[in-house]
Amino acid sequence: MKMANALLSIQIIPRTPGGESVIPYVDRAIEIIKASGVPYRVAPLETTMEGELNHLLSIVQEMNAAMTEMGCPSVISQIKVYYNPADGASMDVLLEKYPDGQ
Repeated sequence: MKMANALLSIQIIPRTPGGESVIPYVDRAIEIIKASGVPYRVAPLETTMEGELNHLLSIVQEMNAAMTEMGCPSVISQIKVYYNPADGASMDVLLEKYPDGQ
């Protein structure tokens, strides 16, 4: 298995039909991440994924498509990318000093 070269954090903000709650839409986006098989962590304001950058970007694309398929006229996806092809990228390594998130 290839070492991950990127971390990608995403906050997806769908414009929902009729001003509905975004929660079911965000839940669907997280289902897509889970189904992708990449390591991920859900946090209160964003979800971080670990993997190959191209694959992570394709997951973002799939998430946005799912929002429009669910009836959202538009979607904002705010992403942050940590890219380290030489040494790899790991959530565990970056967070090893903070095992309890503190």
